[in-house]
Amino acid sequence: MKLQEFLSETLKEIVAGVKESQEYADSQGAKVNPQALYRGDSKTMFMIDSRTNQPFCNVEFDVAVTSTEGSVKEGGAGVFVAAIGIGAKKTSDTSSSSVSRIKFSVPIVLPIQF
Repeated sequence: MKLQEFLSETLKEIVAGVKESQEYADSQGAKVNPQALYRGDSKTMFMIDSRTNQPFCNVEFDVAVTSTEGSVKEGGAGVFVAAIGIGAKKTSDTSSSSVSRIKFSVPIVLPIQF
C-alpha cells in the first residue's frame, strides 16, 4: 500500500469513528470533539465546551498497525485493528511485515452527574 493510500484510509477511519461516537455520546449527555473555547494564560491554557463551559478531556490513541505482504495459507482479507498480544491466530505463511504507529487524540466532554 502506498503512503498516500495509507494516510487517506487512516484518516477516513478516524473521521468515521469520531462521527459514530458523536452520535452515541449525544444520547448519553456527552460530547465528542465539541466546539471549544480557550481559557487561561500561556502557562495554564485549557479548553472548555463553548455551550456548557465544561472542561475537555483528551482521549489519546497510540495505535500500531501491521502491514503484511506475502502468501498465507488461509483465506480472507481486510484491515483489522487488535490489541497487541491478544487473540493470536496460527497461520502458515511466507511474508514480510512492517509496523506503523498512528498517534492522535480526540477531545471529549464527559456527562455531568447532578
